[in-house]
Amino acid sequence: MDPERARQRLNEERSRVEQALASLQSDPASDEPGDFADGGAELEQSERDEALREDLNEILAAIERAERRLADGTYGISIASGEPIPDARLEAVPWAERRVDEEGRAN
Repeated sequence: MDPERARQRLNEERSRVEQALASLQSDPASDEPGDFADGGAELEQSERDEALREDLNEILAAIERAERRLADGTYGISIASGEPIPDARLEAVPWAERRVDEEGRAN
């Protein structure tokens, strides 16, 4: 992938993730009294929000790693095999660190 296009895609995704994180953190909790069932629903929503926040923070960290690889000239190369990552994958997931066929062997 062309470095300028990679930079553009990484910036787009960084903005998307940062906006999603900001919207999660700016959701005000309701101050109105409710019944016990409302409290359970709020707890469940809070747990979902926390899981989403963790996922978004992991993506943000992966974007930062991809930006470092772009700066040092290793962007688009699998960290597992050293083989090129196809442009179509990088277009869809610009922070990809591995080829699709290597993902199952990640850990």
